[in-house]
Amino acid sequence: MEYFAHETAVIDEGCTIGKGSKIWHFSHLMTGCILGEACNLGQNVVVSPNVTLGNNVKVQNNVSIYTGVICEDDVFLGPSMVFTNVINPRSHVVRRDQYATTLVKRGASIGANATIICGNTIGRFALIGAGAVITKSVLDYALVVGNPAKQIGWVSEYGHRLNFNEEHRAICPESGQEYTLNNHQITRIA
Repeated sequence: MEYFAHETAVIDEGCTIGKGSKIWHFSHLMTGCILGEACNLGQNVVVSPNVTLGNNVKVQNNVSIYTGVICEDDVFLGPSMVFTNVINPRSHVVRRDQYATTLVKRGASIGANATIICGNTIGRFALIGAGAVITKSVLDYALVVGNPAKQIGWVSEYGHRLNFNEEHRAICPESGQEYTLNNHQITRIA
């Protein structure tokens, strides 16, 4: 076995788990889910059938990742954040054939207790604030907060707020990476 699973973790047959991944206390991986390499699933995490998590995905405690969710590499899912997978759930109506796809792109971070309404895309390196409710897709590098969530700025790949000058350029204070802003699109240029 090239991954670690705590003795209380439940891993159903038919899961794919990448090298170096860690699955902690009371977590449950269901049939057909895929975990990339070097993933870390905290306590009480559920990964539903056919969910795909890329490499180096960090899932904090008490997160359920439902069928229809795809997380690319380097995604961070904060404590107790929530995904949905049916837009209009009813206890008495079976809608398993209507699961909507939610895509969380590379490097995005979703804060504690945030809710992601299904069918949306979270852009590359976007930062979703704690408690935000995402009701529409989020742009690459966007900083969004609130309920319903609204974009209040832009962040670098290191998660720092970007302040653009008159030439529409900004520099990340930690990495020194330089970014340009053009028509609501961020491009990293160095």
